[in-house]
Amino acid sequence: MKLSTGHHHCSHVLLLGLVLVNDVSMGSEATKRDQESYKVQFTQKELKERLTPQEYHVTQEKGTERAFTGKLVDNKKKGTYRCTVCGKELFLSDAKFDSGSGWPSFWETSKDGSVREILDRSHGMTRTEVTCADCGAHLGHVFDDGPRPTGLRYCINSASLKFDPSKGAGEKKKSEL
Repeated sequence: MKLSTGHHHCSHVLLLGLVLVNDVSMGSEATKRDQESYKVQFTQKELKERLTPQEYHVTQEKGTERAFTGKLVDNKKKGTYRCTVCGKELFLSDAKFDSGSGWPSFWETSKDGSVREILDRSHGMTRTEVTCADCGAHLGHVFDDGPRPTGLRYCINSASLKFDPSKGAGEKKKSEL
């Protein structure tokens, strides 16, 4: 009887091990749409020439800047936040809020389809990665602990954003349309 129980236990451990290996090897999981190629693509050489080492690390290697060190954390000016890689409009200043996290935080994107959200199981956590919908640059993550009306907190690296002060002031948020 003990041999049978031991064998049964080993099969569960083996199955659990296979599941864990599968999850770890998957890293970020994506839906079919999220796996489609991005419409704006650059070569690695172009990106290394265009981006600072920090911008490259964050947007291309899924890095993160240290909390409270990004140039846009405390930015309170009216305007538009764009992808540092391709210039796509991502967030408006009207949706920015101080989350206390040390990274620029937004409660909504500027338009539907501005970003892609991908299940991320890296680093022993389950989170939702946010990438630019046009070029695939890693921006940060989105969490469900933000303010109303969406309850979302897009926690975004400053290094993945360029601030454009010429737009965003007085524009309607998509939730008000």
